[in-house]
Amino acid sequence: MMRIEKIQTQNGVIAAVASDEMLIVDEQSALDLLMTAQYEAETKYIVVDKNAITEKFFILSSGIAGAVLQKIINYKGKIAIYGDFTKYTSKPLKDFIYESNHGKDVFFAATKQEAVEYLQKSIKN
Repeated sequence: MMRIEKIQTQNGVIAAVASDEMLIVDEQSALDLLMTAQYEAETKYIVVDKNAITEKFFILSSGIAGAVLQKIINYKGKIAIYGDFTKYTSKPLKDFIYESNHGKDVFFAATKQEAVEYLQKSIKN
């Protein structure tokens, strides 16, 4: 079951999404999540636990990450994914995470609080 926590920050609302099941497995499920957050929390800024995202997302060659993130950005959304990324040894993935965290739409963080802070900083611009 999906739960959405509406977090009011000084720069706007962020939806922290939690679930016991996979929420993002492809482009359509990512768009569904974005639209649910917009409907229920009135925001397109989402924080989500990496455990609610298919493991294939973190294999960049699968193309899922690119497709999902492009869909979110195309719909003017921003996302911060939090969790333990230390188990991943792929240099392309580490580079992708590094570059994303220096951008303005997609972030990777260790904790939910850190993910919220990334988004809060990005939405004031």
